Amino acid sequence: MDRFDTMRLFTRVVERRSFTAAAADLGLPRSSATAAIKQLEERLGVQLLRRTTRHVTTTLDGEAYYQRCIAILADIEDAEGGFGAHEVHGRLSVDVNGHMARTFLLPELPALLARYPGLSVHIGEGDRLVDLVREGVDCVIRAGVLPDSDLIVRRLGIAREITVASPDYLERHGVPRTLDDLAGHMMIGFLSSRTRQVMPLEFTVDGKVREVVLPSRVTVANSDTSAALVRLGFGLFQAPKLRYADDIEAGRLVEVLPDHPPTPTPISVLYPPSRQLSPRVRVFVDWLVEILGPKLDS
Repeated sequence: MDRFDTMRLFTRVVERRSFTAAAADLGLPRSSATAAIKQLEERLGVQLLRRTTRHVTTTLDGEAYYQRCIAILADIEDAEGGFGAHEVHGRLSVDVNGHMARTFLLPELPALLARYPGLSVHIGEGDRLVDLVREGVDCVIRAGVLPDSDLIVRRLGIAREITVASPDYLERHGVPRTLDDLAGHMMIGFLSSRTRQVMPLEFTVDGKVREVVLPSRVTVANSDTSAALVRLGFGLFQAPKLRYADDIEAGRLVEVLPDHPPTPTPISVLYPPSRQLSPRVRVFVDWLVEILGPKLDS
């Protein structure tokens, strides 16, 4: 293992806080990873990592060395990234909402992999907050207003939101024509991944947003589950129109209160600061703009 490979191993151990996880990411035996880091510490004459039974943390010297390593490795990746598609290689780890992955990413994925034969993609499906560095994730795609962080946020577009319900639900509760008609209606509770509180329904009235909280018998934290519940008639729900276009066309769902739409939802991709941006992340982000841009509002 040369010095650059050792740097890559060291940074992965720091980011994953685990020799086992880092070794698995890089396709190495754990014993080889442990031996390589021990040799690195002996060569430098300092302790870089503290090992406990639960995880690995950096010493002050280790943190300083980590920052130097990521800068050096980023420069190497930048230098090598300008020599054609064959230079884009390695494993890209992405986290994205499952429906978005299946509907928009997967149909276009064969073309991306054909364009970059050395690239492989690991797709995690979720809506939760992700610690990119600690969990070894290269980038995430998220909907909604995002909390402040050190990550770079690139806006992909804006998705128009609608309010929907099933025909069975509307037959039982009536079709609301105005916001006053919402009395007696139910909603499907959806927990915010940021606050862990149920998110209110939003309606635009005379250019202003009005929040409404209705009773809910079921509360969830997963968008696929909420989609199933609204089809089963558990209440009103709001989501991007792209999400329910097929259901509306097939008659499984009905849009209600179209004159009072929710605020549009921004769709963004988040990734670490540019000093750590690898060519594979760069081409993936550019590809997202290419495939999602025409489907979203600017």
